[in-house]
Amino acid sequence: MLTLTVVILLCVALYLYGTRTFKYWEKRGIKHDKPVPFFGNNSRMYLWKKSMTQIGMEMYWKYPKEKVVGFYRAMRPELVIRDPEIIKLFLLFLVSDFGYFHFRGINTHKTVVEPIAKNLFLAEGDLWKLLRQRMTPAFTSGKLKAMFPLIVERAERLQTLAINAPKTGRVLDSREIMARYTTDFIGACGFGLDMDSLSVENSSFRQLGIDIFKVEIGQIVKQMLKEMFPETFKHVKIFGKLENDAYALVRNILQKRNYEPCGRNDFVDLLLECKKKGKIVGQSIELIKSNGMPEEVSLELTEEIMMAQIMVFFAAGFETSSSSTSYTLHELAYNPEEQRKVQEEVDRVLKKYDNKLSYDAVSEMTYLHCAFKEGIRMFPSLGHLVRKCARKYTFPDLDLTIDEGVTVLIPVQALHKDPLYFDEPERFKPSRFLTDFINPMTKNIYLPFGEGPRACIGERLGLMQSLSGLAAVLSRYSVEPAPETVRHLKVDPSSNMVQGVIGGLPLIFKSRS
Repeated sequence: MLTLTVVILLCVALYLYGTRTFKYWEKRGIKHDKPVPFFGNNSRMYLWKKSMTQIGMEMYWKYPKEKVVGFYRAMRPELVIRDPEIIKLFLLFLVSDFGYFHFRGINTHKTVVEPIAKNLFLAEGDLWKLLRQRMTPAFTSGKLKAMFPLIVERAERLQTLAINAPKTGRVLDSREIMARYTTDFIGACGFGLDMDSLSVENSSFRQLGIDIFKVEIGQIVKQMLKEMFPETFKHVKIFGKLENDAYALVRNILQKRNYEPCGRNDFVDLLLECKKKGKIVGQSIELIKSNGMPEEVSLELTEEIMMAQIMVFFAAGFETSSSSTSYTLHELAYNPEEQRKVQEEVDRVLKKYDNKLSYDAVSEMTYLHCAFKEGIRMFPSLGHLVRKCARKYTFPDLDLTIDEGVTVLIPVQALHKDPLYFDEPERFKPSRFLTDFINPMTKNIYLPFGEGPRACIGERLGLMQSLSGLAAVLSRYSVEPAPETVRHLKVDPSSNMVQGVIGGLPLIFKSRS
């Protein structure tokens, strides 16, 4: 009898723990789906049924009359913002008073963070601020222009080695082809390495890129446990194997340079120069003195932190651009008239520059840029944005106050597909970007690169390599749907960072006359 009583008490205690936050949105009068103990509203993500972007889209369309919708990521309350006016105020707030929402909100523990997550994308608080402060100069227009010869070299290899299609055509996975192109470029401009992904299909660096975004069941289970029991599982590593591979790669690169900058002016050189200058010093966004002024904080650039930055530069640099460019090619294949307009512009501009790709030439390809912007409107690499509240915050004109630790989600892809803001949202219409948006709210919801101080630091680099790759392909080849091409992509439900698709993006590449 005693044993049964203990079991019952344990079950009750577990139930109370697993549901302890589930009155949060009800108390505030915010509509939400009924949560499940421990899982909240997030069970389908844990079970690989839906990605977070897909869940965000579902919540967006399920409550069309609500400005905001409640959600529970495991037991953590999350607020999905639907209304563009609130998004506008929220984005302005991210810039004007960043102190409330400087957390990305992906790490599950405030102080214990696994090494590979100490990168600029995932880092929180002062670690993020000091890294961003030191790395911003690496992405100036002058530095990007100096990198362009590296792009040209990889673009030529893309044309002749990776594609090399005859007039009769050749079926290729456009996502894989563009991933190999961007991997090679990031290797060259980031690490001074010839990764040879364009000529060797199974290069070690391309495999490393695949491994970074390959999600295994064990990782999902660990993530789920860390979100449900953040204190108990704070030392569990999700990226343990990847961390070992990353350390081996980074140490090899640093040892070859004798841990000294070598004048290549690439990303590794930037980090080595930062380390040589000593500690990074700046004002805290977490610690405030009694007089209201921020504390002074500092950061030692350890090998661990350098490894994390190098890996995120590599991963984010190739995956987001390959996703965006391949989807743009996919839409151009199904819209031959739009493809013809882009090719006519590419031909005209290249003729002006002796048929050679250059920084200035790509900058003049306005319609190509519009086609790319339309591609990432329809299928943004990052389909949702998340920020975590650092201290109690009240939304203006909404009579809603949220507490520290509550996350805010902006369902970017759902907003991009809403006919209230984009005419014929399912239709590929690059011309919509030729002029300013007719709807004044649109500029607040077109967010493929994020917004505010935590917006993508490499946006211009990503645009430059993406537009150059597209120009190189379309100047030499035309693309058409292949027999196995699926018109409407099937999103990989395990892809919760950069959106992936099941089955790739096969297209027929045909040499132009």
